[in-house]
Amino acid sequence: MKEIDIQGMTPAHLPQVAELSVATEQVKFVGTMEELLVNIDDKLHPHVILDGNTVVGFFLIDTQYGHRYDFAHPEALGLRAFFIDHHHQGKGYAKRAVLALKAFLLSAYPGFDQIYLTVNCKNPAARHCYQQGGFIDTHELYLGGAAGPQHIMRMVL
Repeated sequence: MKEIDIQGMTPAHLPQVAELSVATEQVKFVGTMEELLVNIDDKLHPHVILDGNTVVGFFLIDTQYGHRYDFAHPEALGLRAFFIDHHHQGKGYAKRAVLALKAFLLSAYPGFDQIYLTVNCKNPAARHCYQQGGFIDTHELYLGGAAGPQHIMRMVL
């Protein structure tokens, strides 16, 4: 199994990133690339998951997550819109990316000591993947999501 790489998205990645998508039934959990890309700013950083030179996934790191959500520690990062392109799902990329996330964040965001995410209660496979990668379920629910209740998870960096 090849090693994946996580990098901050650059303009060179954009042609491949623009082609990423999830299955129709997953859009409610993640959104579309168009919706995700318009939200990028100096506090919401786009990242790519690579297999060699091929972009297989995408996620956002929210540096203001702890200030946006009461359930998160004020100085915490947030993992948002994490997904693997539907053409590449089922190949272990999500699990490997989540396992690699801690080391990447320690290097890229040294001023932060934890990261939070929410995962829809209707998405047990994603919840399991995050748990395998070191996230712990806080046993609290976030009820403000558009697609229903979400488990709140966090990982100490």
